[in-house]
Amino acid sequence: MSEIRAEIVLPTASLRKDLSFFTNVLRMRLDMIYPADNPAVAVFSGHGLRVRLDAEEEGNPATLNIRTDDPDGFADGARDLVSPGGTRVFVDALNPPLVLPPTEHAFVVRRLADQAPWVIGRAGMQYRDLIPSRLGGSIIASHIRIPDGGPVPDMVHFHKVGFQLIFCYKGWVDVVYEDQGPPIRLTAGDCFIQPPEIRHRVLEASDGIEVIEIGVPAEHITEIDHEMKLPTPHLRPDREWQGQRFVYNVAAGADWAPFRLPGYVSRDTTINRNTRGVASVQVVRKGQGEPAWTVHDADILFGFVMEGAVTLEGEGKDPFRLTPGDAFVIPPGMRTRWAGPSADVEILEVSLPGAFATEIAG
Repeated sequence: MSEIRAEIVLPTASLRKDLSFFTNVLRMRLDMIYPADNPAVAVFSGHGLRVRLDAEEEGNPATLNIRTDDPDGFADGARDLVSPGGTRVFVDALNPPLVLPPTEHAFVVRRLADQAPWVIGRAGMQYRDLIPSRLGGSIIASHIRIPDGGPVPDMVHFHKVGFQLIFCYKGWVDVVYEDQGPPIRLTAGDCFIQPPEIRHRVLEASDGIEVIEIGVPAEHITEIDHEMKLPTPHLRPDREWQGQRFVYNVAAGADWAPFRLPGYVSRDTTINRNTRGVASVQVVRKGQGEPAWTVHDADILFGFVMEGAVTLEGEGKDPFRLTPGDAFVIPPGMRTRWAGPSADVEILEVSLPGAFATEIAG
């Protein structure tokens, strides 16, 4: 098999001075230089990169990003450098801490009938944004579908998130997870909690599969793991990733109990307990009694109507009759009521944090 190398070619206005900068400051290895009497080209390698500096290359100066687990010890702690030949170099942490933006609270209603566009996302899946403002970047809620089922062209990957929910709305999907045994089939009403950075891969889906995916924060990184093979050989159901356990919650046979709102019952998905209070996920149905006006103090309270209908009333707002596919966000401190629920209504509610107070507002 023939050997193949790839290089990035960078212009330089001062190759002689760049030799010292790339070897001593950037800690790269000089592999090649020519011609000997008046060097015009030098090739360096290091940090997973091969760079060819060419004094005769035309174009604007380039930019290199270097990520290291010791950014303060690299290049004497400098984070923004310019080589003598003009190359811009940014130094940053290899694994920067996850930043959770402050929530920009808002009352949001997103209706399926409004025909928001479906866009093609990762692995060919179609996405519909359920919170367009993303509450200032604090959360993303997506309605995801795959019209034509079958094998999914996915790879082993993980997400750098604070919280992530996959709730199966329609159909089924097969997913395999690190340290969780053989592939698991998620069917309508079931859900997964994907702890931060757990490796996983979507394998196959039914025709018309639809899921609701919640991610915190809204912008987070997905990385491919080219080394791990799934399934992994060990079953470790009690393993934690950044304090959270993997959750596979099955809808069938669940217990129903009074919900936080009068007139409704709910089933708990165990997510509050298994994320140590990061979030809670409840499935809600009509119960006994009359709905009431209430106020909550959760930072984020998201709802998605899966079946039936309900009227969302908010103080100072026109009422919204919500039907399947509609989503909403109720900000803390706002007086609201879930009125006129149909007998078959079913609502997915996600809250962050998992425990919060709800008061009857009268």
